[in-house]
Amino acid sequence: MASNFIEVLRWRGMIHDVMPGAEAHLLEQMRSAYVGFDPTADSLHIGNLVPIMLLAHYQQCGHKPFALVGGATGMIGDPSGKSTERNFLDEKTLRHNQEAIKKQLAHFLDFDNGETNAAVLVNNYDWMKDFSFLEFIRDVGKHITVNYMMAKDSVKNRISAESSDGMSFTEFTYQLVQGYDFLHLFKAHDCTIQMGGSDQWGNITTGTELIRRVGNGKGFAITCPLITKSDGSKFGKSEGGNVWLDAKRTSPYKFYQYWLNSSDDDAEKYIKIFTFLGEEEIKSLIETHTEQPHLRQLQKRLAQEITTMVHSQADFENAEKASTILYSKSFKADIQTLDEATFLDVFEGVPTADISKSLLESGLDMIAALSAETNFLASNGEARRALKENSISVNKEKVGEAYKISSTDLINDTYVIINRGKRSTFIIRVV
Repeated sequence: MASNFIEVLRWRGMIHDVMPGAEAHLLEQMRSAYVGFDPTADSLHIGNLVPIMLLAHYQQCGHKPFALVGGATGMIGDPSGKSTERNFLDEKTLRHNQEAIKKQLAHFLDFDNGETNAAVLVNNYDWMKDFSFLEFIRDVGKHITVNYMMAKDSVKNRISAESSDGMSFTEFTYQLVQGYDFLHLFKAHDCTIQMGGSDQWGNITTGTELIRRVGNGKGFAITCPLITKSDGSKFGKSEGGNVWLDAKRTSPYKFYQYWLNSSDDDAEKYIKIFTFLGEEEIKSLIETHTEQPHLRQLQKRLAQEITTMVHSQADFENAEKASTILYSKSFKADIQTLDEATFLDVFEGVPTADISKSLLESGLDMIAALSAETNFLASNGEARRALKENSISVNKEKVGEAYKISSTDLINDTYVIINRGKRSTFIIRVV
């Protein structure tokens, strides 16, 4: 065994609950464990990264990870931490989402290493789709009492919540379906451990109960804490919503920025959870950061490690360059190297005006560029004053009233960046 999995989780701050006997069980030999993922989108988001890292560390410790895509449970909806039911998906959409999710998981898990601990992707729809309702309530339902199911926090909280309309029978049975997944994997693959977030404890222990009662065996539960941010805001959310692993949904630049903007306290926690860096290296990084926090070395290393892992080294380098480009001494040359999507990310929300390319043929004077053609400034007089104050820059280079914008100023043949002082930025887009 490469190392003690539970010990690895412990120093990384990734343990919430461990069922008694699980650590000794893992130390005996290679074991199989699984984590379930919701396939209701064709991308995972950073809220999924903790359970992904659980599986990744599990494999690195010499054990065999199973990633379960909940095709069947995704059609129902897990009531844990939810106040409303989710929409159902058809099989074609679920299969598409499954393939997309596997590609993302392959950045963390080795599915093809040829070893006995190669990762495996399974979909519970495959064993649930032909399971009739009568068979299910006969073979599974009779082994778990309603009293047992009602005692789960996920059920109690949903039923007692003032804002809730109650819970449908469909959602009530969710824990049975998830419990059966554990039983099925126990029988088919000798999978003895299920892992997940601390909010999954009730669902996981229903599975261990089924393994005991139906499978005459022993299953174990391991949960990790739900990640919170030190300022109280929700982890994994940005102004635009979820931070996705898919570059089409969240660009590598925005992904990188999310981690780079972590607070000192959060970065110290995140670098243990979301990277594969060793304990001594992390301790050294934290010490260095504590001595010179203004350099933000911890945030930079965190953002580097996780952006490279989820995307690529090239994506990280591009995002890093984009993050520092506004302060570059060779701004015009450097910004030309950004692709348009990253350029637009860097200047997201900046006031933009479209002008015709014909205006540049004889040169666009600065008064018109600031006022008449763009309305960046309220009047020609205000534009003239700003130019006399020497506060106007074109592509980060100071210009005066006599300057004329031409096609040679275009960034990627389309954009011109105008600054008034340090605080105001405008973009001219040539169409």
